[in-house]
Amino acid sequence: MNTNEHNQIKETENINMNNNDNTNENQKSYTSDTTSTNSTQHDSKNQWERIKFAALTLLKWTLCAIISGFVVGGIGAGFAIALTYVTSFRITHQWLLFLLPIGGLGIVGLYQLAGVKKSKGTNLVINAIHSNEEVPIYVAPLIIISTIITHLFGGSAGREGAALQVGGSIGNFFAKIFKFDDKDTRIMIMCGMSACFSALFGTPIAAAIFSMEVISVGIMYYAALVPCVLAALIADGFAVYLGVSRAVYPIGSIPDLSFLSGSKMVLIGILFAIVSIFFCLGLHTAAKLYNKFISNSYLKIVIAGFMIIALRFIFQTTDYLGAGGDIIIASFFTSCAWYVFILKIVFTAATLGGGYKGGEIVPALFVGATLGSFLAPIFGLPVGLCAACGMVSIFCGATNCPLTSLLMSIEMFGLAPVKYCLIAIAISYLLSGYYSLYGSQKIIYSKYKTQYINRNSH
Repeated sequence: MNTNEHNQIKETENINMNNNDNTNENQKSYTSDTTSTNSTQHDSKNQWERIKFAALTLLKWTLCAIISGFVVGGIGAGFAIALTYVTSFRITHQWLLFLLPIGGLGIVGLYQLAGVKKSKGTNLVINAIHSNEEVPIYVAPLIIISTIITHLFGGSAGREGAALQVGGSIGNFFAKIFKFDDKDTRIMIMCGMSACFSALFGTPIAAAIFSMEVISVGIMYYAALVPCVLAALIADGFAVYLGVSRAVYPIGSIPDLSFLSGSKMVLIGILFAIVSIFFCLGLHTAAKLYNKFISNSYLKIVIAGFMIIALRFIFQTTDYLGAGGDIIIASFFTSCAWYVFILKIVFTAATLGGGYKGGEIVPALFVGATLGSFLAPIFGLPVGLCAACGMVSIFCGATNCPLTSLLMSIEMFGLAPVKYCLIAIAISYLLSGYYSLYGSQKIIYSKYKTQYINRNSH
């Protein structure tokens, strides 16, 4: 083979190799483009599925919130109107107090008739969200009737704790009708809780957050945000339409926040935290003492009724019977005596510990308002300001719900005292430790460190 032929063959081989390389690069480029296109199409499909799922979820919870808002809100409004009526009737017929033991027998009889041997109260609703425990529908009429009986005959109790049970049981009932799974049932229970709390108390924003915050300290169930917000707002509007009145708390003048006034509020916040612990301990200890010495539910509630009658005549006042809304409002105008908040704890512990039904939240607000009112002149701050800070701080210390407490302060008192309220709430939350009105409440994250602890409250 001569040199020219050899060169021609090499040139031909080089041309073929270049063609092969180009072909391979084209094939790789085509494969890459195809993969990229498929990946883009897959991402687009996934994104569309996510949008579709979000839209359907929004539609589902909007419809559920509308149903809960009107149904639960309407029941809550009727409950509030009934409690207002029986309270007025009791005030004008004070002899009804002597029938409190008989009313107690009726409460125990109702629960026995329904097959409820031991009522867990609000803890039942909290357990339902933690562990899928069912909140039977009969809980709603039982707690409504028994709370009305308690208020009619002069038991010292609130109503918002009952609202959580009513809303939770109805929410659970709707979840069964709609055939929701366990996770959606939990959201529906919280939705009902927010609706009834809002209808009764008139703070829809705080009510929406409370049901998500009270279950587990340190985390929030944000999946329930949309239904809880919508249900609470609808329930509040419907309750007002039906004629439920809202309390007005006059704060009066508020000094500008300074180092001196802020320091005073820190000290007052420390006292609020201590009293919130005593409030929780008082209610829990009373229940334990009743159960330790009196095993029969009928006898226990009768003795509790006679204790309330005795306390009323020992201290020669009816201020601590019922919810005490008038005393709360009065504490914003004049400073209360040092013993007022203590006696409210005693009356409430004797009532609820003995088996009468109602709520713990309004008594907590009573204790906070009267304590703050007493402390105001000592620290040289306005009475209305200290009463307002006391209400939300004792609530926070007893429920471990700082965000709800802050929102409640804004809804009840406006923005003017919010800085003072925030200081008192923060101090009360930190120093109240792991005490709570609700034994089933979980402390997921420590109050003192960014640490997961997952323990029950005291």
